[in-house]
Amino acid sequence: MRLLFVDDDKLLAKAMKRGLEAEQYAVDLAPDGEEGLYFANNCPYDLILLDRRLPDMDGLEILQKIRQQKIETPVMMLTGMAAITERVEGFMQGADDYLVKPFAFEELLVRIKSLIRRKGGRFIENRVILNDLVIDLNEHSVELAGKSISLTNKEFSLLEYLLHQKGRVVTRTELVEHLYDETFDKDSNLIDVFIHKLRRKFGPAARMIQTRRGRGYIFKDAT
Repeated sequence: MRLLFVDDDKLLAKAMKRGLEAEQYAVDLAPDGEEGLYFANNCPYDLILLDRRLPDMDGLEILQKIRQQKIETPVMMLTGMAAITERVEGFMQGADDYLVKPFAFEELLVRIKSLIRRKGGRFIENRVILNDLVIDLNEHSVELAGKSISLTNKEFSLLEYLLHQKGRVVTRTELVEHLYDETFDKDSNLIDVFIHKLRRKFGPAARMIQTRRGRGYIFKDAT
């Protein structure tokens, strides 16, 4: 999953990027509102973490512009302002969650997972059972017919995104944009490699990951 973190605190931003990447999120950083708006308008994020106080504009102004442009990406406001009125104002402008600084990183992770699970009005359970395939999104584990399947971090991230989009064709470009940050070489064939490895590890369940020639991939319940 790909996140945008908009905050002018460079030390916090770097620490957040390290921590979130350790949890297998791809993270882009924006130090101000102008760059944050540029990223939000040009990249398909799964979640935007937005500081309330930025050097060039108020975080609520950025949020308002994002919503005016029909960008429905979940937005979590991060702020040192704990007043109820401030939080209410944020929700009124279209925020999906509000977290007051300082916050525990563990709480942030729980909130991120919760928002992404509810993205687009679809709720994804933490533990998904599809015939003999069991996928635990919290534990990052997969079992097939009672036996554990070992996946690399990127393989699991790819599987998780396909699962969130289950029943919809996902293009290779979309997978690249949601699994990697802006520094990734979009001409790389890594996505194809990961799909091949997932299918090989899934054995008979590989039919759940189907190719739509010239379009992309789709995750479907086995029949």
